[in-house]
Amino acid sequence: MENIKEIVDNLSEKHGQSPESLLPILQGIVNKRHYISEDAIREVARVLNISTAKVFGTASFYSFLDIKPRGKYVIRLCKTITCNMHGSHMIRSTIENMLKIKLGDTTLNKKFTLLETNCLGWCHKGPAMLVNDKSYTELTPEKIRAILTAYLNDEIEE
Repeated sequence: MENIKEIVDNLSEKHGQSPESLLPILQGIVNKRHYISEDAIREVARVLNISTAKVFGTASFYSFLDIKPRGKYVIRLCKTITCNMHGSHMIRSTIENMLKIKLGDTTLNKKFTLLETNCLGWCHKGPAMLVNDKSYTELTPEKIRAILTAYLNDEIEE
């Protein structure tokens, strides 16, 4: 496994070392490590020659840039009123019951994290969720059970 210095060096080689490279580098770290550690923040600041406060501020501002360890599969439920009107509360409850976690938690085996997020752009097909970068729409408790069972059995490729 690459250490954080190697990851940041590779990403800065790909995206450049200007302050404009900050977001793509942080996204790359999340793709590799599933979150941005304090060490990663310091390393990015060093490579881009910007303050750690700037890196942390950016990393903590965007909901898709995690600064806490997350599971292999990050489930992001849409929390808009439209999805709520289409039954997202049942979807959330089904996920919590099936994975034995609450919103904001990660399973003990570090396989799943359950989060809410603002609009995913699927209001016309709500309720909606993302599992990492894969979107799921028109969800029902039955669909959720089938989707999670597939992830639990490692039947879905990343």
